[in-house]
Amino acid sequence: MTAEGAMVEARGLVRDYVTGASTVHALRGIDLHVDRGELLAVRGRSGSGKTTLLNLLGGLDRPTAGTVTVDGIAVSGLDETAAADVRRRTIAFVFQTFGLIPILSAAENVEVPLRLVGADPRARDERVVELLDLVGLGERSRHRPHELSGGEQQRVAIARALANRPKLLLADEPTGQLDSETGRRIMLLIRSVVRAEGVTAVVATHDPIMIDVADRVIELLDGRLIAPTHLPAVGAVPRG
Repeated sequence: MTAEGAMVEARGLVRDYVTGASTVHALRGIDLHVDRGELLAVRGRSGSGKTTLLNLLGGLDRPTAGTVTVDGIAVSGLDETAAADVRRRTIAFVFQTFGLIPILSAAENVEVPLRLVGADPRARDERVVELLDLVGLGERSRHRPHELSGGEQQRVAIARALANRPKLLLADEPTGQLDSETGRRIMLLIRSVVRAEGVTAVVATHDPIMIDVADRVIELLDGRLIAPTHLPAVGAVPRG
């Protein structure tokens, strides 16, 4: 793998948090390369640094030291306005809490990112229909979040994340609030939409299904990588 082929490149990534008289070393010198179109699973115990890593890759936080480059853009050096623009157009997030707007329908929730970038109304409507069909919710487009199951809400969240055709999808424990069978369906859905949309994805997860279908798996322990980043997951689905 070469830097030219990277969607994500992290070098010497350190993140420390000062709490009172002590310092928490959340990440301790991470080097990471994620190829375009790759699905990378990040596993590790609670507190290992998975969420911190995703926040830094997505420009939601700044490293104490080191750099993060996404699609050739040094996001770790951007001010908040520029970072927000990159997040709107290049990076998408999926969280375990879904984060849907309660008063909006499924279709209206998916539409929100398109409105934020001023998408043409006709193209916007077509994209919403396309995405809800992609996640299997075309017939539930008018339902509000409280009328949807947890799995359906996460499907809407995934569709919303893909609305602006991001190049990088970051998912933090996306099945954390779901039962095992629903979680399995969501993990397989993420695999299928990564292929269908041509997006690169980094997923923090404990779920063995995602670990099985990922192109590659890395493991964090106490803020350090403890697994080689070049080895494929056991049982990984062949790419291509």
